[in-house]
Amino acid sequence: MQKSGLFISALLMLSITTLAQVQTSKLGVLEATTDVGAPKNTGSTSYNATTQQYTLTGSGTNMWGEKDEFHFAYKKLKGDFILRAHVKLIGEGVDPHRKIGWSVRPTLEGNGTHVSAELHGDGLTSLQSRSEIGGITESLNSTDSFPDVIQLERKAGTYIMSTAQYGKTFTSITLNNVDLGDEVFAGIFVCSHNAEVIEKAVFSNVRIVLPAPDDFTPYRDYIGSNLEVMDIATGQRKILAQFPNSIQAPNWTLDGKTLIYNSEGKLFNFDLTTNTSSELYTGFATRNNNDHVLTFDGKTIGISHHSEDDNGQSIIYYLPTKGGDPVRVTPKGPSYFHGWSPDGKELVYTGGRNDVYNIYKISKKGGEETKLTDLTTLDDGPEYSPDGKYIYFNSTRSGKMKIWRMKPDGSEQQQMTFDEYNDWFPHISPDGKSMVIISYPTDIDPADHPFYKRVYLRIMPVEGGEPTVIAYLYGGQGTINVPSWSPDGKKIAFVSNSQL
Repeated sequence: MQKSGLFISALLMLSITTLAQVQTSKLGVLEATTDVGAPKNTGSTSYNATTQQYTLTGSGTNMWGEKDEFHFAYKKLKGDFILRAHVKLIGEGVDPHRKIGWSVRPTLEGNGTHVSAELHGDGLTSLQSRSEIGGITESLNSTDSFPDVIQLERKAGTYIMSTAQYGKTFTSITLNNVDLGDEVFAGIFVCSHNAEVIEKAVFSNVRIVLPAPDDFTPYRDYIGSNLEVMDIATGQRKILAQFPNSIQAPNWTLDGKTLIYNSEGKLFNFDLTTNTSSELYTGFATRNNNDHVLTFDGKTIGISHHSEDDNGQSIIYYLPTKGGDPVRVTPKGPSYFHGWSPDGKELVYTGGRNDVYNIYKISKKGGEETKLTDLTTLDDGPEYSPDGKYIYFNSTRSGKMKIWRMKPDGSEQQQMTFDEYNDWFPHISPDGKSMVIISYPTDIDPADHPFYKRVYLRIMPVEGGEPTVIAYLYGGQGTINVPSWSPDGKKIAFVSNSQL
């Protein structure tokens, strides 16, 4: 059984010391810009490397019929991909059919074949295509209106447009059997729908994801990783660094200067000032899971290490946050660490006993463990609220994986989420008012939280309520397994994935 945080050091992986620079080109993740179809007025693209936002201006008679005119910022891609951005038209505009979105085209000719995910100025949202050079444009209209998140995915000749008003889940429509060739120009665009007018649009959180191949083997095959932070209030995300291998589970140190993450069984410090990584010394513990957690005072870090003395089972230890030799806590394995009590005297964790996984707590000094849940279904991811009144966790006891909470003695167990998604890893904000969770779609086994899936990060009040989407991403295992809030409660850190 693949357990929470299980990340055994991989063989034949690329060295973590090779850290890729992030979006250093003048166009970030894109490569070039052009006007397509010879519009009367010249468009432009500017890229802000600090905010990682794009501002496009463009003219163009239309994107319809037998020919398109628009301004385009693009990148050449092959194979399958996922294109995603938060989009915004600036100003009231002149024509209600001005358009922005994503376009995928085998050539840069205005009359060429294409598939485009488009938002019109009047809120109409459509997946448009031209199947023959100089042919007519066809359109599939979405039930979604005025979205500000647009995603266009290509998978083996099928194109899927997914859109949402930020905070909501996606609405999707699909276009099958489209052959644009393997290599295409894929990018963001703006069209004024008026030859005399130039319109402006801003694109943020622009992501080009190259997903894992269908035949990859989990926990053996890995793709690249983006270390990201996001402003909770605005939803603005920033990629801090990209890695060619798998990094997982970033969390903040209490001074706000460092993110600690896991890779290949070891822990690393990522300096937020210099954007560089260095190994965190953990002594003999070099086969760590991605479930490291700091005490509330920030001085101590708990880890789960696959001990050779225990037949490779996961055992919980702790050590100074700055590094040191681990001290063993749990006498039994497998034990997967997830949280400290606010006073730092107790640890809560998922324990597998006779192949049944329940939630336990134990004194930092060790000794006998206390079972807090006692069911045959999977309970996982326990975390204390900052006031110590509750332990939040996720459980499959109601069929789906949902968020629950209980008193520290295991009493008053209460379900907190209720919709169709599978929810994992409740992380409570420093002020104790909100929690962030990762939500998997309905086609995922509720007891599994795999790598490389289309997932949501969602936020909700700790007392309950409807979760709101704060991030749309490709990730899953390792994205947000540990408490990920910044000390001031304004940001979260997480990992998204793509082939680099």
